[in-house]
Amino acid sequence: MTERLTLEKIAHQAMLEKGFVPDFPPPLLHELESIKAPAPPHEPIRDMRRLLWVSIDNDDSKDLDQLTYAEHDRIYIAVADVDAIVKKGSVIDHRAAHNTTSVYTPTKVFPMLPPKLSTNLTSLNPDTDRCAIVVEVKVDQSGHFELSDIYHALVHNHAQLSYTCVGALLEHTICKNPMPKILGLKEQLILQDRFAQKIQEYRNKQGALEFGVIQLHPVIIDGIAVDLEEIGRNRAHKLIENFMIAANVASTRYLKDRGLPTLKRVVKTPKRWDRIVALANSLGGDLPSQPDPKALRHFLLEQQQSAPLQFPDLSLAMIKLLGRGEYVLGIPGKKSPGHFDLAERDYTHATAPNRRFPDLIMQRLLKSSLFDLKPAYTQKELAALAAHCTQKEDDATKVERLLLKCAAAMVLRKDVGKVFTAMVTGASPKGTWVRLEDPPIEGKLTKGFKGLDVGDYLKVKLIHVDVHNGHIDFANES
Repeated sequence: MTERLTLEKIAHQAMLEKGFVPDFPPPLLHELESIKAPAPPHEPIRDMRRLLWVSIDNDDSKDLDQLTYAEHDRIYIAVADVDAIVKKGSVIDHRAAHNTTSVYTPTKVFPMLPPKLSTNLTSLNPDTDRCAIVVEVKVDQSGHFELSDIYHALVHNHAQLSYTCVGALLEHTICKNPMPKILGLKEQLILQDRFAQKIQEYRNKQGALEFGVIQLHPVIIDGIAVDLEEIGRNRAHKLIENFMIAANVASTRYLKDRGLPTLKRVVKTPKRWDRIVALANSLGGDLPSQPDPKALRHFLLEQQQSAPLQFPDLSLAMIKLLGRGEYVLGIPGKKSPGHFDLAERDYTHATAPNRRFPDLIMQRLLKSSLFDLKPAYTQKELAALAAHCTQKEDDATKVERLLLKCAAAMVLRKDVGKVFTAMVTGASPKGTWVRLEDPPIEGKLTKGFKGLDVGDYLKVKLIHVDVHNGHIDFANES
């Protein structure tokens, strides 16, 4: 059995252990056979195909959830109308509601929706006409953005672009793949970037946090993980990030303004603010005793400038201490948590319905209002779905981390006995975890962990790896 098959087998077993349905069952495949074409337009619908819509995503992305466009004083985000084909209560919908997300592992993707839909009939593929929900957002000179309108529209993707090449265009570097020769494309991308920069400046003033976490991707050769490479981010990533944040906030406010419930995405006020303060103090910072995102943002920016090499470690420690995001029911008129990291009171996930079930839920809520229909979900259903989606997101993260650790264990097998510099990334009764400085791989500290906390630095020896279980064990050598 090859290492590649081993990784795939581990991934499949991990999916089962976390309660996912990794495969598409026969009843679903039977239902899928009856779906032959993209959804026809639902009247009333606006014909917006003439606009220079483009998609910007990863080089290998096939499930295209959104298109972007900008003009005058506003931006437009077109989101694939997945609900037009994936009907609530269908077999396809039941599996999507159970898994709630696509799960990405080094050698296999477990998609939420069948590829026939997510990469074809519900995807905003290039050179095709598709139905979409368009979020129109007005942006002023300061970067303040507000909902202008949301409506059903027919759109056309004029160019499937990658972060790599759009980033190269915006940062004046070279991309090996030439940009399509489409009249006005370069000017459109520059305009979109200009809006994104304004939105970023506004969000900065509100206290939105910026991190510099290192993301790794296994290098697989002949089925074997031989290295881990860093996934870089560029200006195109920030462009899409700011457009999606604007669309998600606008979607939440659209329902809120109409007195309708929402499925909110929140990061609650951090419970371990005292440790964040202590960690900042150890680095010469001075944070207030009560949680303050603006003060934390200022400290992080100072650290990024004064100690750029250590900033990824600090970012990871802060993210761990701030806590994970979750979904909650948002009821108009009732106070609910906001998103601490983004410094936004009203936020949701609504722009990736091919990949995340919460986004499909929000799409159905929006369409219920747009077409004057009965709300797609009751508040009781939304509360239950919020809890379930949060749990499955956590499960998906654990599967993805496990497989990354399995691949990392492959890479580190030759290094057992070596000593590394590391930082504590997690400390709880369940165990203490550290991440190496180079290569930036995370593992468990099984010896000498007493008295350590998140953000502490130490020397560790690699004492054991287990590829099948993703175990990478260290001993404190400080």
